[in-house]
Amino acid sequence: MSMNLTLLLLLWLLSPGSGQTAQNKPQAKPLVINRVTVIDATGAEAKSDMTVVITGDRITTIGNAAGVKIPKDAQVVEAAGKFLIPGLWDMHAHIASKDFLPLFIANGVTGARDMGGVWETLSLWRKLIKEGRLTGPRIVASGPIVDGPKPVWPYSIAVANEKQARLAVTSLKQRGVDFIKVYSLLPREAYLAIADEARKQGISIAGHTPYSVSAAEVADAGQKSIEHLDTIMLACSEREEDVIKELQDAIKNPEPLAAVLTVMRARAQSIADGYDEGKAQELFARMSKNGVRLCPTLTVQRAITMLGDSAFTNDPRLKYIPASIKQGWDPKNDVRMKSFTSEDMDRARESFQRLLDRVGAIRRAGVELLAGTDTPNPYCFPGFSLHDELALLVKAGLSPMEALQVATRDAAKFLGLSDSLGTIEQGKIADLVLLDGSPLAEITNTQKINAVVTGGKLIDRAALQAMLAQAEAAARRQ
Repeated sequence: MSMNLTLLLLLWLLSPGSGQTAQNKPQAKPLVINRVTVIDATGAEAKSDMTVVITGDRITTIGNAAGVKIPKDAQVVEAAGKFLIPGLWDMHAHIASKDFLPLFIANGVTGARDMGGVWETLSLWRKLIKEGRLTGPRIVASGPIVDGPKPVWPYSIAVANEKQARLAVTSLKQRGVDFIKVYSLLPREAYLAIADEARKQGISIAGHTPYSVSAAEVADAGQKSIEHLDTIMLACSEREEDVIKELQDAIKNPEPLAAVLTVMRARAQSIADGYDEGKAQELFARMSKNGVRLCPTLTVQRAITMLGDSAFTNDPRLKYIPASIKQGWDPKNDVRMKSFTSEDMDRARESFQRLLDRVGAIRRAGVELLAGTDTPNPYCFPGFSLHDELALLVKAGLSPMEALQVATRDAAKFLGLSDSLGTIEQGKIADLVLLDGSPLAEITNTQKINAVVTGGKLIDRAALQAMLAQAEAAARRQ
């Protein structure tokens, strides 16, 4: 690639333009949502015939419609028969393109935890969004992933030992990242050093359970969230100790990712057959005691099982995804899946229901969950797939209210933002979603979006449709 072309692409990536219209400056006059049913996500029952008054970016009044005085100069949204919920959070996303940002907002996802990307780009987007110059969700981000000496992803920081691990933590903190994301191929001493240095530096860590350590060790090391279910299932198996020894050797291989995948594929059935309920409950109790959240990313787990099903892969939402990313969704082009056999796919399908069952058991054991999609992995669509994740959480055994709270109240609590976000309460920031159906009656009604309020700014249905049209056009251009 020529230097001039590289520069042009970089300028496009960083620029606030590409056809977007910023939508999240606060209203100049009060906004009133009148006669709506409020589902505040605090755990209280839904309250019908309520009026919500928003001044600037804050909720200033919530009360029964008959008792709330509507300001004379207010913009009033008549919302009888509609339902108001807090803005949703995707707690495991990779915002791979600026053109993905409005897709989150158009789907009522007003916040996203980016789990690995280019920090300078993400922090710039965050600044522009805050200033109202770019449409997008609130972003909490790790910046580059910290992985082993031969990392899986090119934007990672490679560390091989304790010294490099500690340097990675201190340098990332100096750059201003929100937390440290750890990954699968970290050597044992490097991971433990990261956990220790993060405690000293006062910065949290989250991410994968490296294959060189156990999930129980991760729970004790201070890691705040564990992403995905593969290592959780391993930790619940009586085969865990033997498999971890094999994985520790695989990480030292000249091609560590291929070696690790070979071990996991070869031992998948024995791991499942070795499930030990007592061992599982001990792990879940440890995670709960230490406040470790699980982000199961069921959406991406399901996608892996469905890649051979044309009814699944002919998704109409593909029109929002650039061709370059769609090409990467072909298993033949994915380094993790290109060697999958039909037997591997069959095994994945058989195991998915077990994963759903385990998520329900983990929740019942007291482990708090996060709702994340791992977009843009195959058939994980920015914004859209958070609704898929909520439906899968309900399928796993959560009630619709519990699933909704995982993506709102619990996300804000995890991020330390409960004082301003996550529920519909007086004094909190007005990040809200107005729905045409009750998500408590059917969780898929979170997709029936009538309007979104982000930072006090109303984005009505017509504006949301315009965002989707712009995203579709941008995908065609790329």
